[in-house]
Amino acid sequence: MELDTLRDEAQDLLGEMVRLRRALHSWPEVGNDLPITREHVLAALEGLPLDLTLHETTSGIAAVLDGGKPGPTVLLRGDMDALPMPEATGLEFASRVEGQMHACGHDTHTSMLVGAAKLLSARRSEIPGRVLFMFQPGEEGFAGARFMLDEGLLDMGPRPDGSASPVTGAFALHITSSMPSGWVGTRQGAIMASADRLAITVTGRGGHASEPHRALDPIPVACEIVQALQTMITRSIDVFDPAVVTVARITAGTTNNVIPEFAEIEGTVRAVSERTRAKVHDGIRRVAEGVAAAHGTDVTVDVIPGYPVTVNSDTFATFASGVASEIIGADRVLRLPNPVMGAEDFSYVLNEVPGTMMFLGGTPDGKDLATAAPNHSNRVLFDESAMVDGTAIYAAMALRHLGGVPG
Repeated sequence: MELDTLRDEAQDLLGEMVRLRRALHSWPEVGNDLPITREHVLAALEGLPLDLTLHETTSGIAAVLDGGKPGPTVLLRGDMDALPMPEATGLEFASRVEGQMHACGHDTHTSMLVGAAKLLSARRSEIPGRVLFMFQPGEEGFAGARFMLDEGLLDMGPRPDGSASPVTGAFALHITSSMPSGWVGTRQGAIMASADRLAITVTGRGGHASEPHRALDPIPVACEIVQALQTMITRSIDVFDPAVVTVARITAGTTNNVIPEFAEIEGTVRAVSERTRAKVHDGIRRVAEGVAAAHGTDVTVDVIPGYPVTVNSDTFATFASGVASEIIGADRVLRLPNPVMGAEDFSYVLNEVPGTMMFLGGTPDGKDLATAAPNHSNRVLFDESAMVDGTAIYAAMALRHLGGVPG
């Protein structure tokens, strides 16, 4: 059994993967409840020697392939959910659901994971251990991975022969339009940021806009807080351990001649280490409370924790790069110099078991990387042929980690 045949076998599956991907793309679903998507996936897995668990709190599917020999379990993740946004790609298989779109490529992730399940099922007798295929909903802000973990995703009992088979590694691919099709990239340590929500309410006293001295205007105080937060980031946070605080919404007032009582600020907080994450949270409260006190207004500050930092195991990231090099060639495997400031709930999995996330290039041929529509754009396009490389890498990661192929 050699890895050099995996890509050819994945190529033979491309037609099936494209059909599944396009079906999912046409009928996207948002959040943790994905009944149509789950039915498509179950139909695609039908006939494979998998032990299926349908999760109850979400539409998650845990599919286990039990190999023919004793060994540990490796987890492969593919997320299934879409985004709440319109599509403007003009594709013939564009979304048929108003206000919902697979704009982050999760339809390709799901299709590649199904393809990997087929490649590995064909090698079942030679696999020492088990493969856990994690078909996950709710990645786009709904913490689907956490729900699946809470339902016991990693609680792997003994194999039929009584031997233990704990999960000892986890791997996920994420397609991106910022890399050439078929290239991959990863890095040791933090690869994606944490994502927390910021909500600040400044409370003053309302009054007539012509007499601000008789009121206590919360709007300039809110504006000062926004500016002060940016200064706090640049003057107190290490540039080599960065953070981002972006205020995305300020809401206040109802008309032009009334000073309102309240001004509301909302935004996002990103960091690539838990140390800096905690420092920024403290800094936000200190700055907002200090500015508000200076002007005599009241303020409430809420920093609502979201996804933690996604941290790759150093050894697993190096291992993944080596496996990918065997499949697609070392010249198409990149070591990413910096983390991505987007966030991922695969972080919850990597907090429990060592593993890595890797980015898969999906920019179609002929598209300029500098101007190609990015992930989360209503016009983003992905090269479906990149799924061949991704599927082969998924399968190869499992085989190498479980020791089914000599390294």
